[in-house]
Amino acid sequence: MTDLLQPKAFEQKKRLLVVQLFSLVAILALLVSRPYWSEALPLHEAMEIAGLGLILVCMFGRLWSILYVGSRKNSELVTSGPYSVTRNPLYLFSTIGIFGVGLVFGSISVAFVFGALSYLVFTLTAQREAAFLRSSFGASYRAYEASTPRFWPDPRLYHQPDEMTFSPRALKRTFVDALYFLAMFPAIEGIEYLQTAGYLPTLFWLP
Repeated sequence: MTDLLQPKAFEQKKRLLVVQLFSLVAILALLVSRPYWSEALPLHEAMEIAGLGLILVCMFGRLWSILYVGSRKNSELVTSGPYSVTRNPLYLFSTIGIFGVGLVFGSISVAFVFGALSYLVFTLTAQREAAFLRSSFGASYRAYEASTPRFWPDPRLYHQPDEMTFSPRALKRTFVDALYFLAMFPAIEGIEYLQTAGYLPTLFWLP
């Protein structure tokens, strides 16, 4: 009976599924909407470039994080590298990437809605994971929890080990997952082309 009451680890596949479903819903919404700012304006181009930059930050940030945690997130308490400045660097970089996707679309409002929703989803997920880690690692995790921000990083806390090992399989999987973010750029560009050519309807405009 006690085992049934213990918090359970949140599987990586479930986290990725949340991101994928969120992206699918977002793409469906973008199919029938267009940014208020014309694609020909410098502001639109600047937002696209900034969005692509944030997506690249997301990709490299997730790869950097997985070098430290690998496949050990639920079996070992990792507190160095990116995990020394925030307890959830993977969620942080994913949120940055999703915000970037909104900018690639060319809409400030879409970027903030995407960012806010992803922050909410990942914050709730992080709370569930924290309960599991608290029950698994006890005082060690509570000390880490008390000294390290849950989401927004504190660079002053950064430290790293002299030596470390990583999982090539986990790194490869994360790289493939990160390409999902990068694929949003040509996907949105394709949607813009189809809308401009009149193949897709524009039901509303987004600032």
